[in-house]
Amino acid sequence: MLRTTFSSGQISYSEGDAHGCLWDEARVPRAPAAELRANIKRDVVIVGGGLTGLWSALALKEKRPELGVAILEAAQCGFGASGRNGGWCSALFPEEMDHLTDRVGYDLAAAQYEAMRAAVTWVGEFTTRHGIECDFHLGGTLMLATNPAQVDRLRTAAEHSADHTWLSTEHARVRVRPAHLFGASYTPNCAAIHPRKLVDGLVALALERGVEIFEQSPVTAISPGSARTSHGSVQAPAILRCTEAYTTTLKGHRRTLLPIYSLMIATEPLTESTWDRIGLANRETFSDGRHLLIYGQRTADNRFAFGGRGAPYHFGSRISSGFDSEPGVFDNLAQTLYSLFPQVAQAAITHRWGGPLGVSRDWTASVGFDRISGLGWAGGYVGDGVSTTSLAGRTLADLVLQEDTDLTQLPWVGHRSRHWEPEPFRFLGVNAGRSLAATADWFEDRSQRPARRTEWLMKQLLR
Repeated sequence: MLRTTFSSGQISYSEGDAHGCLWDEARVPRAPAAELRANIKRDVVIVGGGLTGLWSALALKEKRPELGVAILEAAQCGFGASGRNGGWCSALFPEEMDHLTDRVGYDLAAAQYEAMRAAVTWVGEFTTRHGIECDFHLGGTLMLATNPAQVDRLRTAAEHSADHTWLSTEHARVRVRPAHLFGASYTPNCAAIHPRKLVDGLVALALERGVEIFEQSPVTAISPGSARTSHGSVQAPAILRCTEAYTTTLKGHRRTLLPIYSLMIATEPLTESTWDRIGLANRETFSDGRHLLIYGQRTADNRFAFGGRGAPYHFGSRISSGFDSEPGVFDNLAQTLYSLFPQVAQAAITHRWGGPLGVSRDWTASVGFDRISGLGWAGGYVGDGVSTTSLAGRTLADLVLQEDTDLTQLPWVGHRSRHWEPEPFRFLGVNAGRSLAATADWFEDRSQRPARRTEWLMKQLLR
């Protein structure tokens, strides 16, 4: 256990260390699925055993139980962001409504956002119907204005949103009581969940329905009609790439998505009296208006699970288990949590972990299937994938089965994002953007004024 105290802006540690991912403690014991060591034929092969792959397999078997569906997973199902995320099942879509409207028109943009809201409800109903106990609780999300510079930004966003409400400081404090609060926006369209329990429940259901899962079977190449590993292959007329950040490890996809690391910490369980002073009685997920994203939830066992960006992007889109741990970022997360909620300044940090998420060049998630080549894909969720993966999986099933549905008409279907820039421009631009976001937050925290010049510079980097 890692015991921390917060005093005068400093983090101090006692002896011992924090464990890894909090969610892994609930992992359902099971023997690893077999490694692929043969050349086989199936109707559909899914590359990636995360949420997108699992939802896709389940949707296909729901519609056509006789289909032969195989999942190839490089490690274990849920190893990536699917089992290590912040536990938000939200209606967030990475492309902002205004931008999406400019690109495809209001009606299609509104349909996309309505599908996202419906996806949150769908996940809750699905898990209840199939007895998947994943601590799903529809408490909504609070976006806190923790300094005056954030107020106009968050209030304007709320006023232009169909499902956000602006709360005055007085009304916001009914729900949550951070050290500094100048109002908040609220949306009911988000549930707190336990991601590992969700993944394990979907794995069990997939196996029950006859989906074949091969673990420890990293795919080395994808081509029309075949997905190959070091020791075997699966031939299939439909091959779905559902690898999110790990897409960069596939040949020819180094610049398709950008792997950005997000890190998390968790506290020991807090007492009810402590939570009475904090709020979040309805297990609302929360963030605030800073530029360098933070996110948190009150877990079902009364911990804070709290995360954020800030880890560096690594040259060449490299991914490594060593990148999951950045002591400086963990320290900053603890300091940020204690600054937001001094009520927990003496709480132990019991877990620290992290992992990569996938970002497309235009910050737009997409799903698609080419009927000629038989190749499909979904991804680019920018960290908001729990509900989006369910929408993607159902959409991929419709596309593979050539069913014309409301889902296949959504504007993210078939969207192609341009590639990220080659190195070293990618490395320089992404890390410059991260530094600018931190600089903007530093300026706003001290001046209490919006960092408009820095915001302008950040927008130029994203063009």
